[in-house]
Amino acid sequence: MTINCKGNLLDLSTPRVMGILNITPDSFYDGGKYKNEADIISQVKNMLASGATFIDVGAYSSRPGAAHVDEKEELTRIIPITKLLLNTFPDILLSIDTFRSSVADECLSLGAAIINDISAGNLDPEMLAIVGKHRVPYIMMHMKGTPNSMQGKTNYENLIGEILYYFSEKVALARSFGINDIIIDPGFGFAKTLEQNYEILKKFNLLHSLELPILTGISRKSMIYRLLDSSPAKALNGSTALHMYALIKGSQILRVHDVKEAMECIKLFKAIQGSYNP
Repeated sequence: MTINCKGNLLDLSTPRVMGILNITPDSFYDGGKYKNEADIISQVKNMLASGATFIDVGAYSSRPGAAHVDEKEELTRIIPITKLLLNTFPDILLSIDTFRSSVADECLSLGAAIINDISAGNLDPEMLAIVGKHRVPYIMMHMKGTPNSMQGKTNYENLIGEILYYFSEKVALARSFGINDIIIDPGFGFAKTLEQNYEILKKFNLLHSLELPILTGISRKSMIYRLLDSSPAKALNGSTALHMYALIKGSQILRVHDVKEAMECIKLFKAIQGSYNP
């Protein structure tokens, strides 16, 4: 599988890592950690040096209970950082984590490469048209409701079946807007109970029926630390264990807080597959 990023075909036959850069004060793990330009540049430099293919920048915390951020505030947060990173790292493949078409349009016009939308267009009907206009890859996630209401929407008759139907409809709609490169994200933790998250992992191979690249976003999430009676800060080991399982099940992109450890996971996975070249 390949995706077109800024005119270059990117091969996903080798799994890739997407490093997370949260510029929100209240994200569940690293909220408020990167408070100035020097901290942001240092973190991104480290992630790229550790092997990240993409950097995913988000200015709206989607964790349950997070404070609402209006469109103006999101733009105020993300535009300067987008400019900073594109100027500092000219070859960076910047993913913008937003569900707002105006934010997507502004950042793509500056040179961002990917849009990562938790709502798959549900929260802004203009999003698909904007992504289609810019001809960039689009990550669409499965979620019901909004970040504030999703935890009350975990009733499914057939969890995987409903996720597959959701994506089949969303993919067809996205194609109608000229979006060629689509990546799906099953949405671990979004309108899912702890048990449902593990059901998705167990039946992960069924997602391949969509014949699209799959992004796995489980890094340091509550499905790990609550099960282990721990905390996000102590969830790296559990994250790595599940990352390896996701790779075995065929995930092409790992969205992570800890790039070095995720790259080590991929290196070990490739060795198991017999494709390791020292």
